[in-house]
Amino acid sequence: MKQQIFERIRSLGQLSRIEVAKDLGVSAGSVTTLTSELLQDGYLEETRSAPRDVTRGRPKVALQVRRSAGYVAGIKISNEAHTAVVVDFAGRPVGEARLSAEQGAGTLEGLLDAAQKIFAMAVADAGLARGDVSAVGVGLPGMVDHASGIWLWSPLLNERRIPIRDLLTERVGLPVQIDNDVNLLTLAELWYGAGRSVSDFAVVTIEQGVGMGLVLGHNLYRGAHGFGMELGHVKVQLDGALCRCGRRGCLEAYIADYALVREAHVALGLVNRPTGASSSVLLESLYDQAKAGNEAARTIFRRAARFLALTLANVVNLFDPPLIILSGERMRYDYLYEDDTLEEAKTMTLDKGRPDTRIEIHAWGDWVWARGAATLALSALTDARLAGEAA
Repeated sequence: MKQQIFERIRSLGQLSRIEVAKDLGVSAGSVTTLTSELLQDGYLEETRSAPRDVTRGRPKVALQVRRSAGYVAGIKISNEAHTAVVVDFAGRPVGEARLSAEQGAGTLEGLLDAAQKIFAMAVADAGLARGDVSAVGVGLPGMVDHASGIWLWSPLLNERRIPIRDLLTERVGLPVQIDNDVNLLTLAELWYGAGRSVSDFAVVTIEQGVGMGLVLGHNLYRGAHGFGMELGHVKVQLDGALCRCGRRGCLEAYIADYALVREAHVALGLVNRPTGASSSVLLESLYDQAKAGNEAARTIFRRAARFLALTLANVVNLFDPPLIILSGERMRYDYLYEDDTLEEAKTMTLDKGRPDTRIEIHAWGDWVWARGAATLALSALTDARLAGEAA
């Protein structure tokens, strides 16, 4: 119960003892006892705050997380740029860093070097020493075994079944938690975003790959073996386009960045013509061409939007979430979520009187991925600390 109280206060920022008792359905006496212990241990602090429904009298004494009680770091490993943040005990960013993925591209050793470097950069930006940071979370693309710390497969490296958690722990000299990057974006939504207000929701991301995160009963769902929600590798076309996983017909082979870039070479007349442009530059050019009326470019986005509509309908039919959050860098491209696309998704959903699933668009930047990784580390740290107090 102590941990539930702590997490409730951290989730909402500030709460009075009476509000905590009401929200969790426990006695005021129990809340007073347990919050006193959290205050004594230095995890919470009191602050003056106006009540939710402002009435006569002085502001209530509210409880909030003591921000200086600890710090953790989060790192997002990517194919173009790695990002890192340092957050305090309340989950608020206090430092950040960005590093080109060219530093560490292609080799495991290079990637470990890059992770070590960006961690040090973020800690320095926060004005902290490494000893001030208690744990690190790392978000990785591909198939990640969160429980064992094994990176089974990634589009970034040729190696398989890498004991990445142990390798990173050795490099940074701190406890490391790892997970699939989309799971960590979903965790950020659960702690800081739209997911705070609902118990069940799905997150669908479109960037270099297509990913999905799922929250059931306020908890991140990973699947029986930790490899669930691989939405990008759901088959949408038998013997279809080649996916980077080596198989054909996967969803991401039609709507992920690399799929659109492949099509962009045709639409922009770049076939058999060398180009040093990055995928992001080519995508921007493709989008500009589509907006300017280039029919080939418009067709590429329309087709991707239809596959996205199919995907959203399947998510609704399978999981019946009250909310789907569309997130990722590609949400800047309105072709992918214009009204026609969302309406088509609705027509492909089994209706029969079911309530509509709300769809929200969150065009978060790179930092939210690293913040989700920091949230993983913060969750593990507080679990360990509060469990130790209970013991």
